[in-house]
Amino acid sequence: MPRLSYFYAKLIKKIRGSAIKKSVIDPSSKIEAGGNIVNVKMDRFSFCGYDCEIVNASIGPFTSIANDVVIGGSMHPISWISTSPVFYSGRDSVKVKIATHERESDKVTYIGADVWIGQRALVKQGVVVGHGAIIGMGSVVIHDVPPYAIVAGNPARLIRMRFDENVVAQLLASEWWLADEETLKAAGEYAKDPIEFIKRIRG
Repeated sequence: MPRLSYFYAKLIKKIRGSAIKKSVIDPSSKIEAGGNIVNVKMDRFSFCGYDCEIVNASIGPFTSIANDVVIGGSMHPISWISTSPVFYSGRDSVKVKIATHERESDKVTYIGADVWIGQRALVKQGVVVGHGAIIGMGSVVIHDVPPYAIVAGNPARLIRMRFDENVVAQLLASEWWLADEETLKAAGEYAKDPIEFIKRIRG
C-alpha cells in the first residue's frame, strides 16, 4: 500500500503542469510540473526540476536545473522616492497607480552550456553564468559566474574550479555542446576523461 500511495502522490505532483509563456523550449528538453516559465529560451538536452520560476532567460544546452530554482525576474527601481509599483507603469499586484513612470527594461539572464544549478538557488536578473559552471544548492548568485567555476553561498562565492586552466581552455575551445548527436555518441564512451573526450570530438 505505501508503494501505491507514493505513485499516487507522484502523479498528483506531475499533473499540475507548468505555466509557460512566450518561451521556446527545445523538444529534447524538459520543464517539470509547477514551473512558471516566461520569456525563456532553453536549448537542447536541458531540464529544470519541479516548481522553478524562470523569467527573461537564455539557457544553453546540457544544463541541469534542480527543483525550486529562481532565475531572473523583475527588479524594483531603488533610486526613486519609492520602490512600490504604484509609481510605475504596467500591470502589477497592486492595481492602484499614483504615477506611471517607465522603468528600465528587464535584463536577460544568460545560463551557459552544461551548467548545473542546485536546488533552491536564486540567480539575479542580468547575471551571466559561464559554460560548465556549478551553482551550489541554496546559493544566491548576484554576480557573473566564470566558466567551469563552482560557486556557493549567500552571496555565492568561488569554491574552486572544476578543472585546471589548461583543461578549461580546451573545453571552451572545443565547444563540444554544439556537436551533432552522432559525434557526441561516438565520444560519449570517454565522458569520464575530458581530454580524451575533446580529442574524439575534434576527430
